[in-house]
Amino acid sequence: MSDAAPPPPGPDAAPSGKTSSFGFRDVDAREKVRMVRGVFDSVASNYDLMNDLMSAGVHRLWKDAAAAKLNPRPGETILDVAGGTGDMARRYSRMARAAQERRGGDDASVIVLDYNAEMILNGVLKNSAPEMQWTVGDAMALPLPDASVDAYSISFGIRNVADVDQALREARRVLKPGGRFLCLEFSRPTTGVIRRAYDAWSFNAIPRIGQWVAKDRDSYQYLVESIRRFPDQPTFKAMIEQAGFSRVSVTNLSGGVAAIHHGWAI
Repeated sequence: MSDAAPPPPGPDAAPSGKTSSFGFRDVDAREKVRMVRGVFDSVASNYDLMNDLMSAGVHRLWKDAAAAKLNPRPGETILDVAGGTGDMARRYSRMARAAQERRGGDDASVIVLDYNAEMILNGVLKNSAPEMQWTVGDAMALPLPDASVDAYSISFGIRNVADVDQALREARRVLKPGGRFLCLEFSRPTTGVIRRAYDAWSFNAIPRIGQWVAKDRDSYQYLVESIRRFPDQPTFKAMIEQAGFSRVSVTNLSGGVAAIHHGWAI
């Protein structure tokens, strides 16, 4: 793992013969891997700007809340899967460094892993703290040994994985006993009023913003549709528990527009 990102992995980790959702369509799981890579190849250079525009900056508050929930500590190895341009990893790095200055201890190691090389390269060029490592890898087949990390996070990425259950099993595999799992993801608004307002905004405005800013309506149409196909909070909580995690909790953000799922590898 280094600043020089290796070539993207192939779709071999995706289950053969299984279908997976790509927006409102169901496609072969291996085909989804290729299609998602194409989406993020297209949006990588505008990804951070589009996040600000699509959420009016609120995604920053959600990420701050998720980072506080993970609570990075000195000396830990933290794996940020689907880490993209390193937005969450930089938060973890700053928080671990601040804790180290207060309490002492060893440097933390923050590994940013993403399936898309373009996203990783944009992150490296943007800014890289000394404790951050960058690598291209697959959430369904993590290039790490069993029980090797203290904390695992995935933010706004798990709905793009071809086999979510396999990704959750991989998260459980690489976590040490007592390790922490955190997923920040768009979810199901908790009231009809919020749901209707959010649907109106996301289906009408977000693809148009994608067209105006990134010159790519289709990719942002997919991203909106992928949110609607993702399991709601109780269903996803049950999936995390099925993967072997304990004490799984759900924290809704902005009335359930996003949610933090947190669990322990016990």
